[in-house]
Amino acid sequence: MLKKLMVLATMFISASVFADDAVNVADKADNGFMMICTALVLFMSVPGIALFYGGLLRSKNVLSMLSQVLFTFSLISVLWILYGYSLAFGEGNWFFGNFDWVMLSGIKITDVQGTIYQFIWIAFQGSFACITCCLIPGAFAERIKFSAVIIFMMIWFTFSYIPMAHMVWGGGILGDEGALDFAGGTVVHINAAVAGLVGAYLIRTRLGFNKEALKPFNLPYVYIGAAILYIGWFGFNAGSATHADEIAGLAFINTVAATAAAVLAWSAVEWIHRGKPSCLGACSGVIAGLVGITPAAGFVGVGGALIIGLVCGATGVWGVSALKRMLRVDDTCDVFGVHGVCGIVGCLLTGVFTSESLGGVGYSEGVTMLSQIGVQAMSIVTCVIWTGVVAFIAFKIADKLVGLRVPEEQEREGLDINSHGESAFNN
Repeated sequence: MLKKLMVLATMFISASVFADDAVNVADKADNGFMMICTALVLFMSVPGIALFYGGLLRSKNVLSMLSQVLFTFSLISVLWILYGYSLAFGEGNWFFGNFDWVMLSGIKITDVQGTIYQFIWIAFQGSFACITCCLIPGAFAERIKFSAVIIFMMIWFTFSYIPMAHMVWGGGILGDEGALDFAGGTVVHINAAVAGLVGAYLIRTRLGFNKEALKPFNLPYVYIGAAILYIGWFGFNAGSATHADEIAGLAFINTVAATAAAVLAWSAVEWIHRGKPSCLGACSGVIAGLVGITPAAGFVGVGGALIIGLVCGATGVWGVSALKRMLRVDDTCDVFGVHGVCGIVGCLLTGVFTSESLGGVGYSEGVTMLSQIGVQAMSIVTCVIWTGVVAFIAFKIADKLVGLRVPEEQEREGLDINSHGESAFNN
């Protein structure tokens, strides 16, 4: 019974939840744990995502991706402090918070939420906002204007990430409906993936797409980026427990199990259908497993985590191959194929394996497996529609202001030299 109460406390992580804690005293262990977890999530963005995406591009565009990730990371960090945290976690309506904490005004260094200092909580949630936005540029890499990325990010962060975070974790409608999202299946992965897919369609395919080989220039970069993401993800998932307790331990072991299972599943499918298991496939399996277990990490048992990893590894291969061909989209780094597909699968399976009979921590009182799956599906549909509409409008505004795509001659020569005036490899 005690375990169930602790899990329910993590289901709807928000300022109001912390305010209702019986004991509102800082705990040194929890604060140290959360600072480490926050640093790990920041490590995932820069350099994790930057290297993973950069290695998937051609050498003439690698610096453009590194620059987009670093600038996006910095921009969102500032916007989070200016107004993002207040609108996401302040008391408000179903979709937005309020402006009480703009520029973090009124928050003292001694203020505590639950057992952690509020500034640490702000930094932790800010790292989630940063990594979500940093995921998006991989979908339309190698052909977008740098200025268009900046404009898009400012609009999308304000009107998609913030309301989704509030709806799920900040006391909004999806949390009220009982949606389970332990560490960001909807808020982070599906949210970013759909935005990237919209951008890939609007910016159109790269020159030479389906006509010439557009091969990754540096697979060791991809491997290093995937390894950084694997390590950093423990902060992502375990940190979402907000305490150094048994729920954090459950999220930790589930992250290990699901990711390993996904690597094996992805490699096995690739081996069967293509005759050889590739390093790129194994790295993609890492991301597939991490994405799939994210919404479920603190709710399911280890057996459920293994199954989620296996399913996500297999469906991830389908997402970056068959589904990508069906959609006829040039998703450069397979953002939707991995984060979108595996995020959706993970969210739905969270509704299944949370069941106590299947090793999970159990549902809230009166909730059945079928009703929980229905709530999970509703949260997915809400996220897809919301972020899709916001992304479309944001890209159209950026297109109107500065144009989305670089000129053809600049795309052929490469974005590094044309957008940033430098080359990664001068030799």
